[in-house]
Amino acid sequence: MPIAHATTPRPCRRRHYLHRYWQLPVIWLRCVVWIIISAAATSTSADNFLSKQLRSTLTQANPTLYTTIGEREQATNPLEPTLRAVKFWRRVAPIVIHYKFTEGWLKVADKKKRYDTWEKLHATHAPTGLKCILELRGLFVKIGQVMSSRADFIPRQYVNVFSELQDSVPPWETDRVKRIVQHSLMDSQGLAIEDVFESFDEVLGSASIGQVHKAKLTPEFGGETVAVKVMHPNAETRFRNDFKIFRTLCKVALPGWDPILRELEMQMMTEFDYTNEGQNLLQVGKNMAKSPYANKVKVPHPMLDLCSKNLLVMEYLEGKKLATSIEEKLSSILGGDKLMARKVLKAKQKALFESKHSGNQKKGFLKDLNDILGESNISMSVLEKAAKARKLMAMTRDARNKLSLLLDATGHQIFNDGLYNGDPHPGNILVLECGRLGLIDYGQTRSLTKHDRLALAAVVCALGRKTIDIHEITAAMNEFGFHSRDNNEENIAKFAALYFDSDAAGKRLGYATPQKYLQHLNSIDPMVEVPDPAVFVARTSFLFRGLGALLQQQLHTSQHWKKHAKIAIDAKGEDLQLYNLGMKPITDE
Repeated sequence: MPIAHATTPRPCRRRHYLHRYWQLPVIWLRCVVWIIISAAATSTSADNFLSKQLRSTLTQANPTLYTTIGEREQATNPLEPTLRAVKFWRRVAPIVIHYKFTEGWLKVADKKKRYDTWEKLHATHAPTGLKCILELRGLFVKIGQVMSSRADFIPRQYVNVFSELQDSVPPWETDRVKRIVQHSLMDSQGLAIEDVFESFDEVLGSASIGQVHKAKLTPEFGGETVAVKVMHPNAETRFRNDFKIFRTLCKVALPGWDPILRELEMQMMTEFDYTNEGQNLLQVGKNMAKSPYANKVKVPHPMLDLCSKNLLVMEYLEGKKLATSIEEKLSSILGGDKLMARKVLKAKQKALFESKHSGNQKKGFLKDLNDILGESNISMSVLEKAAKARKLMAMTRDARNKLSLLLDATGHQIFNDGLYNGDPHPGNILVLECGRLGLIDYGQTRSLTKHDRLALAAVVCALGRKTIDIHEITAAMNEFGFHSRDNNEENIAKFAALYFDSDAAGKRLGYATPQKYLQHLNSIDPMVEVPDPAVFVARTSFLFRGLGALLQQQLHTSQHWKKHAKIAIDAKGEDLQLYNLGMKPITDE
């Protein structure tokens, strides 16, 4: 009957066909990628077998040949870049397609539906992303580390999953690393590894370019405990190829990242000579020693005589990551329950960066305390609650003080010294046993000219004023080298705030991430010129805001840096005088 046909649930059928339709490109892509992988694997399987047999024979004859032959073999393997690209896109392409399709059909969905769908999508794909990173390593580990430190920028599911990349990347075998050290010492010093190191065992951390071991020097070299950073074989070549892959991903899925990616590539490709990092550590250490923070922060001292292109020997700093230290303190307050402490911190983090009002809505301390103590507060006496409240307040105050110290020390490096760490992710910040902050990993040290420091200082001072002057901010941005298509002053001021202050304006407008807000600003009046020195300062600001979110604090970096910026402007023309935050100037000798 016609009426029966009229009651057929056609929308459900359309959704069913739509669901099948969007799966087709994913299935097709996987089939194509699998054919490519199979062909490549088939064509090289015999060569790989013979190569392994040859390596085994030569290694038995002379063990020291293994590293040299292995590096040469990988460096000259023409298929490695292609195979890495295939492996990457095999995992990532279906994710990109899924996100793009979901973004399209969610435009007609209600707010709750959009939120629930994105939450489910992030939870589904975050583990796959981590799996891809750990399989490929190289540049992708570095990108994952940056993502894991941007809790206000990246969905929390990715932040939580990628956080293990801060210092838990599976390390290379110690014997293999020792062979690299042996080869390096023999080439540069004519020494065997046992001549220099009495012990060389514990892995302190493994990352994208290399890994760090704890070792003890022989008496002839001082006998002290040191940290030894060893570069992975072929890391430089692999990074260059990985940047090509990631550049393509940005064009497809991350528009607006091109200038940031270009500067990131330029800087990161300077990391492949550890003698440079040793010199950076030495200079930054000297700068900090004559700064107001000499007794509050510590930079490891390098032993340049033992350093080479792929080997860095430096002072060992005993301590824990800043975020780990805070988690352990909260765990102690909760009676040693580490899982509960981690759950509380993640819940607070989620509440902070999902707030539409930039974290300004507060429930009150007593409600916060009840949430943290959970069900256990039912049986607690008033005195017990008061004692825990005091400990929580002390812990919060200590975390804020440490974060403030970190921002101040970095502000001093940027505006006073013109030499700072462009990669201050959470794994590079330690709380030492002596109470000081340990600042490690200066592979991405950035330098600023006097013009750059003063131009940046003018921008930060303008952003830090109680009454914002859009014209002043725009003039300072133009002087620094920022130029937009239409010179829309209001839009340029918003760019300045996003780069060097806070993501709050985007959140108030309903943009879930700074990336979405950046796209919005570019749609109004795109930036056509972004000065290279600004990119890494902005990245440092973003990383600190992410660290603040991990520690449950909403940061405005211009508020912390404006005093250092003002000192730099006041000292203009006074020829390299170092000011001690308003105290008597110390002349740089």
